[in-house]
Amino acid sequence: MIGIRPRAAAAALAAGMLALACGGDNGAGGETMAADQTLTFPIQDDVETLDPGHVSSSVDITFAQEIFSGLYRFDNNLRVIPEIASGAPDVSSDGKTYTFKLRKDARFSNGDPIKAGDFLYSWNRAARLNDAYATVFAPVVGFDSTAGGSAQTMSGLTAPDDYTVKAQLSEPAGFWLTELALWNAAVVDEKVIQSAGEDTWWTKPETLIGAGPFKMTARTPRASMEFAPVPGWWGGSNGTMTKVKVQIGVDQSAAIKKFEAGGYSLVGMANNPPSPDEILRYRSDPNRSRLLTIYPSARTTWLGFNLVKGPFAASRAGITPGRPTSGLRSDPGRDGREAFSRAIDRDQLVDVACVKGATCSKATGGYIAKGLKGYLGDNADPTARFDAAGARAEYQKWDPDGSRVQGLRLRYNTSATNTQLFSNVQSQLKSNLNISVELAPSDFPTLVKERKAKNAILFRDSWGAEYDHPQDWFSNLWTCEQAAAGKGNSSGYCNPAMDKILAKADTEQIDQAQAQYRQAQRLMIQDNYGSALQYGNQPYVTQSYVKGAGFNSLYDYSWMNIRILKH
Repeated sequence: MIGIRPRAAAAALAAGMLALACGGDNGAGGETMAADQTLTFPIQDDVETLDPGHVSSSVDITFAQEIFSGLYRFDNNLRVIPEIASGAPDVSSDGKTYTFKLRKDARFSNGDPIKAGDFLYSWNRAARLNDAYATVFAPVVGFDSTAGGSAQTMSGLTAPDDYTVKAQLSEPAGFWLTELALWNAAVVDEKVIQSAGEDTWWTKPETLIGAGPFKMTARTPRASMEFAPVPGWWGGSNGTMTKVKVQIGVDQSAAIKKFEAGGYSLVGMANNPPSPDEILRYRSDPNRSRLLTIYPSARTTWLGFNLVKGPFAASRAGITPGRPTSGLRSDPGRDGREAFSRAIDRDQLVDVACVKGATCSKATGGYIAKGLKGYLGDNADPTARFDAAGARAEYQKWDPDGSRVQGLRLRYNTSATNTQLFSNVQSQLKSNLNISVELAPSDFPTLVKERKAKNAILFRDSWGAEYDHPQDWFSNLWTCEQAAAGKGNSSGYCNPAMDKILAKADTEQIDQAQAQYRQAQRLMIQDNYGSALQYGNQPYVTQSYVKGAGFNSLYDYSWMNIRILKH
């Protein structure tokens, strides 16, 4: 997801249209289905929200994509395909006016028809909420006023008739079509939200109304959720599943025990993989290894530093106007951030905390994950080069009496995987810097709240790409606009010099812009924004009779494709 600035749209749109294709992904072939088509799987933490205007975590995204629909969606191969849109949009020659035609048979799960006015309400509401993914609508004329609260609607959105949506953009935005396949652009039912409550409508099955292939049928907070296919779904076949049961609050070891007893169809969906120890056990067992699949994941995890307050804080005075490569320069927290980063041996971390590389690979090529546009290349990040002696000398110069980091706590969300990872980070900081850091695990919503409020000083931070474009990272995480409290930039990082580079990169096609995105990322590394630790993998264990489940490096496969075979 990106907050798009000027860009030549025509070539990118033409390329994007090559991926547009009608039709679904279903098909069971000659398989013999089990009588009970119930998919069961566990998650450790409850969802934070299922309101598309607020959804941001990978756990919540899994469910939002099944409950809600928009004009377009991603198929299992990450192609953008029409959903409520009847086809590709008509785009003006200057790339600034998009006209979408809607299907006339689309309905919400409660039977309410979907018309153009519903999209205007939904998109304007998402802009007003101005949460992490509101910038999906940044290209639309009037977004800034709506997101800033001075206007209720974006002046660039109109509905010429009940089945036509027209969007006027401030500048060409060739990747906007891809953004419209994200959950934040899904359509929601105004009537339901107004009657059930702006903040509570999504919490109850009877008022969690979307236009997707599945609906929630039961929910006990922090305990369980159940879903079922929407009868007579307007989109056609929604697969063979008759029920999806999700158990909440299950740790990774308990999940595997119940899986082995036949209690779960799979473990790994919604970014809840098996524990590292269990993965190692499965890899070494010839029979169990057939149930384990390790998918590459476009996710980076880094050790986050608070650049607003605390010992790692940067000084805005360090910015030199007019020098776009200057970075934050000699801010007071920089040497501490660099010492912490260089004190961590990524090879040891991958070996010990990532099951000898099964759950991750070492992050040495910058913050954007390996294999994606914007990746800097292996060993391109100098702060990721392990140097215990150099790190200790740098740290002792920065904090000679240890007072800066006294009582320092490392915040992360609880899971066996995260505990193993950050226990290793804790151990290495003790061994290599002689620093005692207290581990402070919590549930994920608490960590997110503390990060957004800029209260966490040292913390787990991570990002999984929504699609393969550097703007997906920069505009959500690293711009000055995202540094404010409540926004997605957990560190509060703000470097106008980097924003200036991005402003130019965002006007160009990706082939021309990649050098500038890399320049911006190198500037972040120079600033020691955070200590990149690992690029992720997504392990699944799946019963042999469960077919069609999996992961495409960004998202779980749709429930519409999953089948339970006779067994």
